[in-house]
Amino acid sequence: MSALFEIHNLAKHNWDNGDQASKYIFSQLSAEITEPERIALIGASGQGKSTLLRILALLDTPDEGDLLLDGASYKNTNVRLWRMGVSYVAQQAVMLPGSVEDNLRMVSKLHGLAYDSVLAAQLLKQLGLDYLDLGKQAADCSGGEKQRISLIRSLLLRPRILLLDEITASLDINSTQKVEELLMDWHLKEETLLIWVTHDLEQARRISNRTWVMGRGELQDHSSDSFFAEPVAVLAQKFIQPVKGSL
Repeated sequence: MSALFEIHNLAKHNWDNGDQASKYIFSQLSAEITEPERIALIGASGQGKSTLLRILALLDTPDEGDLLLDGASYKNTNVRLWRMGVSYVAQQAVMLPGSVEDNLRMVSKLHGLAYDSVLAAQLLKQLGLDYLDLGKQAADCSGGEKQRISLIRSLLLRPRILLLDEITASLDINSTQKVEELLMDWHLKEETLLIWVTHDLEQARRISNRTWVMGRGELQDHSSDSFFAEPVAVLAQKFIQPVKGSL
């Protein structure tokens, strides 16, 4: 039986490496995920976390290595089908032209799926957005509203893997709590694999059962229980503080 998701010797060139010793942002990254998990991806700024997520979603291409979803390489998979199964939610939400409802419907339309208005309404309510006029121009929404609309767009695809790039960084405490609660519940009910980039180590501890640490071009894999046995302040000094010469 093949693993759910596999990363094999993944590498991405650093084309602007200047005087740095390595030509890679990262290289020889490997990991195997056999079942849906909740993975926190942490590390100092500039270590390639967002780049890795974009590659996993095929929004960027690796320079070396392979990705396998249910044993099938991305090289032999239709990109649109891959992105239905592996969905990326960016830190800076991009709204499509049109209304809030247009934005929610568009992802289903692009993939030839029926729009689930009942699920959309449920997700809007869970994220505290049920007050929104669906006819409102999406461009006129606040940053926090756009971020949550973007998340709902991805959830409407019911992806196997959800890649989350600091999606609560611009949200207030109440909205952040709603997002975390929704995603933890979604993970359990839909058996969705979550890979979540965050600089908030308290959040990483709350939402994960596995922790990936990116640094110096490498990926360390830890059980969250063992990783967070150390105080968060100590871990921040070790893994989150900027590294001299980081990208």
